[in-house]
Amino acid sequence: EILRIVATQLAEIGDQLDKEIKPRTVNDLVQHFLNENLSGEEITRYMSEAVEGLARALPSDMEQEKAMLVLAMVLTKKIANTMPSLLQRVFSTTVNYISQQFHNYIVRMVSAVKQ
Repeated sequence: EILRIVATQLAEIGDQLDKEIKPRTVNDLVQHFLNENLSGEEITRYMSEAVEGLARALPSDMEQEKAMLVLAMVLTKKIANTMPSLLQRVFSTTVNYISQQFHNYIVRMVSAVKQ
């Protein structure tokens, strides 16, 4: 139940942020994911740079970590919709990125809902 509540909150934010992501950002990331010569670390860095760039343009009243977490997920969806063959690589990269950058934030968010 707790995860459902958190997921609902994130989905609502995702719907808002979806409109903020320009097709060029998605297409640039698609090109990086298509480049077989890039390591997982390099692609994760490109994903991180895209998320951070998008987050800088968001309203200051939005919680930064939550916005960045949702941006990563929305970017993943947009990339997979643009180029379905990249789904596995994009998903793995996003999971690694979220694990590295937002693990503690997710734990705090779930804990807050439990209380």
